[in-house]
Amino acid sequence: MSNSPKPYVYVAGPLFDEGERWFIEKIDQLIQDAGFDTFLPHRDNPPKTAENVGEIFLNDKGGIDRCQVVVANLNGIMTDDGTAWEMGYAYAHDKYIIGLFTDWRARFPNGNEVVNLMMQCSINVLVRSLDDLDQALRDYLKQSHI
Repeated sequence: MSNSPKPYVYVAGPLFDEGERWFIEKIDQLIQDAGFDTFLPHRDNPPKTAENVGEIFLNDKGGIDRCQVVVANLNGIMTDDGTAWEMGYAYAHDKYIIGLFTDWRARFPNGNEVVNLMMQCSINVLVRSLDDLDQALRDYLKQSHI
């Protein structure tokens, strides 16, 4: 857990280009504005080098271990493989998971499967906009009596 009295959120998602980093930072700010502390991998790790990938892995894993909530950006043609791993690890450790998928195109024809069924069935809430994410975070705070 974080040392802060605020609930702690691990923010998961792709970080490979400026647009992805801009969007995840926007998500991170929304989460903080809703009353949470956050772990944001590209902000809370040293710059990646060949020598420190193990350290970054352990930092990221530790961020999930300490959090109460994972918010996962599921956008893209396929969900980022690192994000999928983070979600699976969080699910296995009974973390509350909010999936964000803002693409209006459904990946699958079944409306009950907007993203891959293994991801969709492991999340607590799937939201389709930043406004919906804000509401889901506020609902979490109400339900957890924080």
